[in-house]
Amino acid sequence: MKTRFWAVMAMIAVGTTMPAGAAEKAPKPKLSMDQAKAIALKLAPGKIKKSEYEKEDGIWRYSFDIEQSKRIHEIGVDAMTGKVVEDAFEAPGAKD
Repeated sequence: MKTRFWAVMAMIAVGTTMPAGAAEKAPKPKLSMDQAKAIALKLAPGKIKKSEYEKEDGIWRYSFDIEQSKRIHEIGVDAMTGKVVEDAFEAPGAKD
């Protein structure tokens, strides 16, 4: 019992609570990247500088950084429903 306790404490100390390779697997999205991109560009026309499929705030979504003149418009599209879940401007020079 003591050995197990200390093993758990050691994992917590190094910031690990799951075995290596046990990270959550991304589910297959219902929308394709191209479908989500069309939704984002309709809302925020411009040039896509960065796109990714990610989990944020508990949902899987596509995220697009769209260059519009001298600003970046970030659009997040729920990968399961197509609903826009983020519509914001990044400060010039901001890092994601």
